[in-house]
Amino acid sequence: MKIGNTEVNIEEIDTASYSKTQKRLDSLTKPVGSLGRLEDLAKEVVAITGKERPSLKHKVIFTMAGDHGICDEGVSAFPKEVTPQMVMNFIQGGAAINVLAKHVGAKVVVVDMGVASDIKNAPGLVIRKIAYGTKNFAKGPAMSREEAEKSVEAGIKLVMELPEVDILGTGDMGIGNTTPSAAITAVVTGKSVEEVTGRGTGVDDAGLKKKVAAIKKGIEVNRPDAKNGLDLLSKIGGFEIGGLAGVILGAGMRKVPVVVDGFISTAAAIIAVNIEPKVKGYIIPSHMSVEGGHKYALAYLGKKAIIDFDMRLGEGTGAALTMNIIEAGCKILNEMATFENAGVTNKE
Repeated sequence: MKIGNTEVNIEEIDTASYSKTQKRLDSLTKPVGSLGRLEDLAKEVVAITGKERPSLKHKVIFTMAGDHGICDEGVSAFPKEVTPQMVMNFIQGGAAINVLAKHVGAKVVVVDMGVASDIKNAPGLVIRKIAYGTKNFAKGPAMSREEAEKSVEAGIKLVMELPEVDILGTGDMGIGNTTPSAAITAVVTGKSVEEVTGRGTGVDDAGLKKKVAAIKKGIEVNRPDAKNGLDLLSKIGGFEIGGLAGVILGAGMRKVPVVVDGFISTAAAIIAVNIEPKVKGYIIPSHMSVEGGHKYALAYLGKKAIIDFDMRLGEGTGAALTMNIIEAGCKILNEMATFENAGVTNKE
């Protein structure tokens, strides 16, 4: 299939490798299955990469930014001016994602997908701006179908252009972007808007009512197709959400695991999976967001978060934290001694 001018070719992950990898894990100096999900993560990475002894040396996190016309409905506690200000903070290395990425040895790539202003004097910022923010989806589509395809294609191309990558992470910045994420989640899961909508940046009760009302209106006005990723994106999505969906698809094309951050990144994963279902196998969720809709979004994907730290920041912070855990699983597989090599008695 094609997105724009880009051919999207993704193979199913090699689930047949699970038994062979488990046999290796069971031969290590520990009781069978005693490292729990670390062992499962090792098996996932082997199946994704096709490598019996995968190394996750080259870590890259894409933090994508965009503004949202739906903010006109009073859905956020912060003004849209915060988006470019935070992008500058990322570029200058002062944000939480910079600290955590440095901690795990990951490179952060900051991308302007649709910030509503030009960000000047920002060396290192990658510009893939589709437009100056989306339109207000309470009144009509957030973007055109062509813009939706361009945003996804931009994310794919960024991944394909990386010289080296062993594991990817997704992150976001965009005032108001929990609103399209909740809208996407409501449409695909069938849950009520109230169930999937949280306070985002910390809106009060009045703000939450406005947010719920805006999402309901947007769904009614646009009637997005729950099974069509590009239709969902164009009608109720965001440019950074489209870009992150492209990053996820690009991960599948390069056969590398993609660690999905919180609510916004999981909405992007829903878009990606609805475009190409085979990419689901390449997705590893990082953490459980405090945003109420996140659990429903993960359930829709059939995925389970690795950690639950009561986080709701975005930026890729959850992805950064859990990259180390995934790498630990691979190191267990690669570096632990077997019973035979260590001269340890296995079983009677």
